[in-house]
Amino acid sequence: MPQITVDYSSPVEDAFEVDGFARALHETVVDIAAAKPESCKTLIRYDCLSVFGYEDPEEEGHALVHVTIGLLAGRDEETKARLTEATLELLRRYIEPEDGITLHASAEVRDLDPSYRKFER
Repeated sequence: MPQITVDYSSPVEDAFEVDGFARALHETVVDIAAAKPESCKTLIRYDCLSVFGYEDPEEEGHALVHVTIGLLAGRDEETKARLTEATLELLRRYIEPEDGITLHASAEVRDLDPSYRKFER
């Protein structure tokens, strides 16, 4: 915990400073949600083809980024909302799309299901 997933699409792959974003996000999660730094884990997935509305995907006029942060239950809604807003602010800072590209960025913070388990070796 926390379990973080970042999904992002073309055409921002060259405009997204992924490493810096992930480090800054970990610091933000520690600061806002009282997570332990060594517990922050982020899976970053690049999607080479995303579809927006009725647009031809080959036109690449839109880029999608979505961040999901899963936390163990116990944080209040205000904390989760602050973390969501901070995540969006980091996306603004670490992604600068080219002219003509509309960036659709979103984030959510949710409680992990009570069935969540993990192991380390």
